[in-house]
Amino acid sequence: MATISVPALPSVTTETSTSAARLNWLRAGLLGANDGIVSVAAVVVGVAGAGAPVGPVLAAGGAALVGGAVSMALGEYVSVSGARDAQRTGQTARAARRATEAAGADDIAAAYRSIGVSEDAARTIADELGRPEVRDRWVAAEEDAAEDDVVSPWRAAWVSAATFTVGGLLPFLATLFVPESVRVAVIVVAVLVALAATGTTGAVLGGAPRGRAALRVVIGGAAALTATWLAGTLLGAHAL
Repeated sequence: MATISVPALPSVTTETSTSAARLNWLRAGLLGANDGIVSVAAVVVGVAGAGAPVGPVLAAGGAALVGGAVSMALGEYVSVSGARDAQRTGQTARAARRATEAAGADDIAAAYRSIGVSEDAARTIADELGRPEVRDRWVAAEEDAAEDDVVSPWRAAWVSAATFTVGGLLPFLATLFVPESVRVAVIVVAVLVALAATGTTGAVLGGAPRGRAALRVVIGGAAALTATWLAGTLLGAHAL
């Protein structure tokens, strides 16, 4: 006897898929913002640590901001395009298999009886689902629902670029408006606070412990800033 799965209710499936898609976009946005904050701040702090005046620091920060946003967009587009092609290929194969599957009415009725449907109701459902026009519509509906889960590469690209830019603007603007004597300290504090906020937000969305998530990104950001500042300081002392 062939194995037949009971179809899920479309309304429940659509609602769940939509909620999951929104959470995925929010998480992707937070990751892009984190990357922008850390990447641009690391460049700014590293160049400032080398003892460069505000002009070169701003130039380096601006280049990191633009280049990072473009790189994020390109990387997301290429990555998501490949994943989408693979997903659609799998969907087409599954739909073709379901469309050609010769499931008998007895198999379908047994599947519904297994979840508690009465004999008469299960037989009626099986007879209806066994009709060719109903089966074709069922396959088409499943394909449409699966298509909604395929992420758009263009949307992924601009979301990544936009969130990276928003995050990167924080250290860049701090460089622009903060006095040189306290520039590095202000950037470090602002970056760590922003990372704590994004880490906490991501934990709330994912249902994870907030403190642990925030601590992870703060420690990672602090390590990146420390490493680039030390590198800039050492290079500046020997090369400038």
